[in-house]
Amino acid sequence: MRRPSKNTPHKLSADSQRLATLAQAIIQAASRLEERNWEHQLDVLLRKLLKNNHQDVIDAALDHLFKLESAAYDALMECTEAASESCQIEQDGATCDALLIAMPILAWTRFSIASGPIPADMVMTLSAHLHAHVLAAEAKMAMAPNLFSIDQLPRNHAETYALTQRLAQAALKGSPLKQATQQAETAPFLADTRYLLAVVTAAAGEPMFRWQASANLAERDEALSQWNAQVMPNITRLLPGCGIELLLPEAYFVACREGDKQIRPASIRAAVHYLTYTLNVEAEALQAIIGSFGEESADGRVDEYRVSFALADNLDVIYGIVWPLYGQEDDEELQYRSVEVPMDTLISADVARKSPIEEILALLEECGVTKVKRHAELFALESCEDCGAPLFPDMDAELTHAEMPEDAPAGATHLH
Repeated sequence: MRRPSKNTPHKLSADSQRLATLAQAIIQAASRLEERNWEHQLDVLLRKLLKNNHQDVIDAALDHLFKLESAAYDALMECTEAASESCQIEQDGATCDALLIAMPILAWTRFSIASGPIPADMVMTLSAHLHAHVLAAEAKMAMAPNLFSIDQLPRNHAETYALTQRLAQAALKGSPLKQATQQAETAPFLADTRYLLAVVTAAAGEPMFRWQASANLAERDEALSQWNAQVMPNITRLLPGCGIELLLPEAYFVACREGDKQIRPASIRAAVHYLTYTLNVEAEALQAIIGSFGEESADGRVDEYRVSFALADNLDVIYGIVWPLYGQEDDEELQYRSVEVPMDTLISADVARKSPIEEILALLEECGVTKVKRHAELFALESCEDCGAPLFPDMDAELTHAEMPEDAPAGATHLH
């Protein structure tokens, strides 16, 4: 669940209050007709605010509802995402639906993971495969000629709305898109997600995806299988030297969240591989320290885990990864906080993989890291004041920088 801004004004503007009221009305609606009426009013207001780049008005309403009523917060967030990633456009007297989609690519390597402009012939090839294996026959699309890192994606809903509008016009007119001239720099993580972005258009109410056209949900799995089989050689050219996994192209916000979730296991595997290769040690020579991190509050909610790595014969933290929690994971984790986990443990092969912490333990076991310590307390979400890097717990529950040994070979040293 999204965390509220710490700089939210105490008094809501008229538009922020209206957004909050409409979101509350949606969850209190007694019929689908009433609910749709409230949603329509909310959509109209949201699109007006997004078009005028009034992201601060939307954020204020979201922050207000986050503290006041979680169901209304979820309703407003869902409507805001929908308003920014989809739209209707009139062309030649006909109404068309448009949807921004993302194609997540999970990548891991000891080297660097590329991002940036894509050659025009590659865009054409990828677009052809998207049409052939994922989209409905009558759908049109326009693909952005860039491979995006998370730092290069739209930073808020208003920017997402602007990108959706621009790509939608290009899709309907069949006009080429220019490559981004300037993009944010990307930190060289060992495991990270890259995204292809496109807008799909279709006549209003008509299907955009193959599984919609056939009314056969089994085609989703087939689409993913064909997407992987046909597109993988092209993605390998864009991301040389990387291990790669392709996820199903889907609506923008759903696809981005899925990419964020699915990269987490790769981050642990890549960290162990990097450390054993770089330091020339076996995985058994490593130890892991797990800390729970969250905002300072009475409910003790966990926002993320941070996993530190150290050599078994040296207590200094040499590497670390962040495992953020998403959706219901933070709520579910509260149920597991009361279950006592030994502070030092050899991981058992029969660990039940039900909670995020148990998934982390199972992954460490899979990678051969058998010395694990989990701190019981909840740490504050602290980062270095100088460089902004997250701080990681050591064996004594002190938060510290993760730094490779001075005699380690040069290479990727950033944290995920």
